[in-house]
Amino acid sequence: MDEAPVTSELDALILDFGGVLYPIDYDAPVRSFDALGFEDFKGFYHQAGQHAWFDALEVGGLDPDAFLERLVERCAPGVTSEAVKAAWNSILLRMPRERLHWVEALANQTRLFLFSNTNALHAHEFEHRLEEDGLLTPFRAAFEAIHYSHEFGRRKPHPPSFLALCEAHGLNPARTGFVDDSQHHVEGAREAGLQGLHYHPNSGLSLPEALSQAGWTFS
Repeated sequence: MDEAPVTSELDALILDFGGVLYPIDYDAPVRSFDALGFEDFKGFYHQAGQHAWFDALEVGGLDPDAFLERLVERCAPGVTSEAVKAAWNSILLRMPRERLHWVEALANQTRLFLFSNTNALHAHEFEHRLEEDGLLTPFRAAFEAIHYSHEFGRRKPHPPSFLALCEAHGLNPARTGFVDDSQHHVEGAREAGLQGLHYHPNSGLSLPEALSQAGWTFS
């Protein structure tokens, strides 16, 4: 976690999803696609950057079935679309109930929003897992709005994406906090004028603890 600016009270908080709230394994798709004969999948898709296909998928510009077929074509002969979908979704783990308690506590303090770079395939799968674990309904209820990039048509780290979200909800960027586990996403938010905090649960701090340590309070 890097140092965040010391601020006065904030009016709203925007949270990332994967990494901050929902545990993910960035290396799992690499292992899974290697097993399917996909050469250099790591060069195509990783936390710091990705092929244009993935960007298009994340803003709803590429049909999920067409995306899967493109991946099938790069795998060994005989690999099915279902096998590719399973490999693609292998990045997703399960969300601990404690993370729900984090967002519920924050929702009692401030206007709370979620902004996730994701896609229809992942969103369907992680919402299914949240539903199986009895977490989906209370999780969604904790947020004033949830913005998935493939539905919103915009993605991080582009500053106009943050400004569009703020405009949609009448938020003052200077009094809005943003938390993400990717440094370049945090930098994009700061460029847009938001207060940014780089955070990962592996820091040993819970999210509420990290916000408190950063000096963030909420009106």
